[in-house]
Amino acid sequence: MTHYTASFVDILVTGGAGFIGSNYVRGVLSGRYPEVADARVTVLDKLTYSGNLENLRTVRDDPRFRFVQGDIGDAALLAELVPGHRAIVHFAAESHVDRSILGAAPFVTANVLGTQLLLDAARAAGVDRFVHVSTDEVYGSIDEGAWTEDWPLRPNSPYAASKAGSDLMALAAHRTHGMDVVVTRCSNNYGPYQFPEKVIPLFVTNLLDGRKVPLYGDGGNVRDWLHVDDHCRGVQLALEKGRAGEVYHIGGGTELTNRELTGRLLAACGKDWESVEPVADRKGHDRRYALDITKIQHELGYVPQVDLDSGLAATVRWYAGNRDWWEPLKARAALAG
Repeated sequence: MTHYTASFVDILVTGGAGFIGSNYVRGVLSGRYPEVADARVTVLDKLTYSGNLENLRTVRDDPRFRFVQGDIGDAALLAELVPGHRAIVHFAAESHVDRSILGAAPFVTANVLGTQLLLDAARAAGVDRFVHVSTDEVYGSIDEGAWTEDWPLRPNSPYAASKAGSDLMALAAHRTHGMDVVVTRCSNNYGPYQFPEKVIPLFVTNLLDGRKVPLYGDGGNVRDWLHVDDHCRGVQLALEKGRAGEVYHIGGGTELTNRELTGRLLAACGKDWESVEPVADRKGHDRRYALDITKIQHELGYVPQVDLDSGLAATVRWYAGNRDWWEPLKARAALAG
């Protein structure tokens, strides 16, 4: 088992200006993870619509921080950038299911080909550890029980299929070339700085503006909710202590139907069900996701620390107090649409 210490870690974080990646970067540079308290961090981000330098404003003046705007699909850039880094934490991905249904090609290009090019560059540069961050959606849907890490992959959306492909390329790099690769798969994330196309920030910002929120189908789809702080804590444990070639699930431990989640958000924003607009269900909408997190608990000591009630309340407060962050994003999205 490889253990990483702050004395020799330079970390490359792809997608580090996005929701989850920026949370991880802020955590490293603020000392949230003692094992990498002195690490230098390079963020590589293409700054597509969901990447935002404002997500990194609290760390951008840190001398240990460097930002590079670029694409993981740019092999020449990777050949120049990757050498010198001892670890890569790979968050970069196209991640919105509805967008993948409208057009799958960008998801395959970014998630599968981009990941493979990054793996190639990491192998050529002799990177010590590569953490590939993935999703529970690669498994499809489960009626009861919970997926373990060896469950067959049965993705149902183009997004999920592209992530499954990237997972397999990462694991193949370990099995074929002996690369030190660890894969993490998480449940639905929430928290501050999440782009307002995702359900929680979309609903909260709509409700704060007195607008209605769209509830898919009968609202009976079930998701496990994971605060982004807990997710990033699990990713860091995988970097520090995960076994090469292994997959680890990172979950929050609280399942809700979409209807139950909507009710909580309505209450938090002082609204009622008059603010809900039922809409036709998404194509191929998975009914239920559920991750078994026994492995990461037993092997790496992961325990989710943010309970859903307090996490949702804090998230609603953050969006209420940070209109200057999300209002321009929603305005640009409306103009683009």
